[in-house]
Amino acid sequence: MQRFFDILFSSLAIFILSPLLIVISIVLRFTGEGEILFLQERIGKGGSSFKLYKFATMLKNSPNIGTGTVTVKGDARILPIGAVLRKTKINELPQLFNILLGDMSIIGPRPLTQQTFSAYTTEVQEVIKMVKPGLSGVGSIVFRGEEDILSGKAASLDYYRNVIAPYKGELERWFAQNNNIATYFKAIGMTVWVVLFSNSNLVWKAFKELPKPPKELHSVLNYNG
Repeated sequence: MQRFFDILFSSLAIFILSPLLIVISIVLRFTGEGEILFLQERIGKGGSSFKLYKFATMLKNSPNIGTGTVTVKGDARILPIGAVLRKTKINELPQLFNILLGDMSIIGPRPLTQQTFSAYTTEVQEVIKMVKPGLSGVGSIVFRGEEDILSGKAASLDYYRNVIAPYKGELERWFAQNNNIATYFKAIGMTVWVVLFSNSNLVWKAFKELPKPPKELHSVLNYNG
């Protein structure tokens, strides 16, 4: 059932957004480093890898510079137009083609690089591999401002591995274990909501059963439980 809606929604979105996608492609071609798409190996269902599509927003060699595949607030590797695309999440729109091809779903755990996926425990990794990664999902909604969280003293791989990754892993495991059509549509609705109202804490009311975040993340995640 979810695959049917994945195909339906991604096809409609590509058709409706095609003028925007074309304009952005032209702008990227003639700005920055001239790259339109950024393709990167990500971990998919069953642990298999696939090429994730994104609009190019960072320097070509970014994975080998600074914090690698972890992006922080004010990251010097982000191109000028890329900052706008990342802020609005428009840079993620090419993943609609990943969904249409069957690599991803509209809703699921975010597909990670091997570097960030390895920050999860082996147990969490195995559970996450049971479902397709998603364009959005519970983890993405809760951590919608992850680049802002990873700023200042928090801008380190140690902070990501020791604080963010363990909790994000619990969120993704919760989704994998509660993956059904109701969660699917609720997550789609919440994705639209947080795009429009980025500071909202409605997610904690919409998904009351979510694992509670550690105290050090309460304020940055707007948790009021």
